[in-house]
Amino acid sequence: MADYVIGIDGGGTSCRAALADMNGTLLGRGKSGASNILTDPDTALRHIAEAAKQAFEEAGLTPDLSSASAILGLAGNNVGGAVGYVTERLPFARSQIVSDGVIALQGAIGDEDGAIGIVGTGTVYIIRSHSQFRSVAGWGFQVSDLGSGARLGQLALQETLLAFDRIRPMTPLCEAILAEFDNNPELIVDFARLAKPGDFGRQTPKVFDYARRGDETALRILHTGAAGIDEALDTVTALSGDKTKLCLLGGLAPLYPPYLAERHRLRLSEPRADAMTGAVELAVKAFAPGARMEACA
Repeated sequence: MADYVIGIDGGGTSCRAALADMNGTLLGRGKSGASNILTDPDTALRHIAEAAKQAFEEAGLTPDLSSASAILGLAGNNVGGAVGYVTERLPFARSQIVSDGVIALQGAIGDEDGAIGIVGTGTVYIIRSHSQFRSVAGWGFQVSDLGSGARLGQLALQETLLAFDRIRPMTPLCEAILAEFDNNPELIVDFARLAKPGDFGRQTPKVFDYARRGDETALRILHTGAAGIDEALDTVTALSGDKTKLCLLGGLAPLYPPYLAERHRLRLSEPRADAMTGAVELAVKAFAPGARMEACA
């Protein structure tokens, strides 16, 4: 029987681990590098182990990963081949890989029914109703993720080129972006051709900054992004009901509410805890003596 549980929150930039006893009392935390099991499963495995060992060390314990059972909320969990490859090589006594959105939802709303929207570089919405999980959107930057940081940044570059061609007004936001590219629109095209979602997302803080100053282009971009989020939240409400808890999470969550429809602003609640807390809670539910947990998405 394992003595401890570990919650893992792993994504494209970092992996965090929390060690707890079988009652869920937090003992230690650790952090390491990227852990997307789809893009680089071997590196993800190494960073998962590193973060878990750090959590043992912070707790004043000799790292013994085989003495712990783990719930891992990981990016890339929706590809069966990657999940199988990683699961077979995990160092824990028992393991379950779930969506990173599921641990975020557990942390945000606890055991009750409700939903979260994760709004950052990408976007995805997770609903729990009667112990069943469902996701909405989150299909990736190329075909989905409306309102995401990547999409806002891409729109900012698009609007800048429209302004350069005098199709749209040249505003201070467009001038700032042009200046970043040495006032050469061809450099914007070269950048966009090879840019990844995070590269586009680096323009997003400018969009919010200039919107606060009343910039016409920035406001148009944010209204477009907010419309995409409003549409998704309408679907979330239809699936989860308008009386259940709804939380926005992610880097853009504190910035978006003023631009969302009132029907959604009035429903938003503050999350009760973070994804790490959610991962530990789910680990206790799954692995504490006599515990049984419903399958996670």
